[in-house]
Amino acid sequence: MSNISLSKLLEAGVHFGHKSYRWNPKMFPYIFSEVNNVHILDLVQCANLLNRATDYLNQASKENKTFLFIGTKRQASTLIAKEAERSDSYYVNHRWLGGMLTNWSTVKERIERLKDLEKQEISNVFDLLTKKEAALRRKELKKLRKYLDGIKEMERLPDVAIIIDQKREITAIRECRKLRIPIVSILDTNCDPDLVDIPIPGNDDAVRSIKLILQTLTDSIIKGRS
Repeated sequence: MSNISLSKLLEAGVHFGHKSYRWNPKMFPYIFSEVNNVHILDLVQCANLLNRATDYLNQASKENKTFLFIGTKRQASTLIAKEAERSDSYYVNHRWLGGMLTNWSTVKERIERLKDLEKQEISNVFDLLTKKEAALRRKELKKLRKYLDGIKEMERLPDVAIIIDQKREITAIRECRKLRIPIVSILDTNCDPDLVDIPIPGNDDAVRSIKLILQTLTDSIIKGRS
């Protein structure tokens, strides 16, 4: 268990939810109070469920399971890449392309194309082409890197998905559920806890909140591997 302190969660602003009119009633059990029309999440439950999530990820890591970090919002993008790389996991941090998991065979073809273009770049093949053709390939390479770089070495579907912002990543959530891939996700007050396997009630907008929770989850994966 991570046994993260309530003071750390408080300091990071994990308890701040959305405006009360934006809530999902299913989040009622995790809400502590309402202040100035803003819902306040119950930090005791957040700490308990975060501990549950770290226990689960730690055990999954011991079993050599693979993890996919998903978070494309601006506040989470850099953190997602950093923590995924730190735990030797995979990530999607710019845009979720529909069918990324459910149409994995096609995505694998695009990954092979990315790898091929990277080899061409290293071998200076672009310099031998016409300016127009070279420009087109560089543009294609840049686009593929942006969307697929984090899953470039992922040879099969992940065993566990770790998701920031359920509302934004609803397509990814649906694909994971269809494929029965367990989901660990931060849930703000506008989310649906029924859509994930291990919920972590918390602020999914503030950088400090996302960073604290992500780092805690990543630490548990690294600990399991060691």
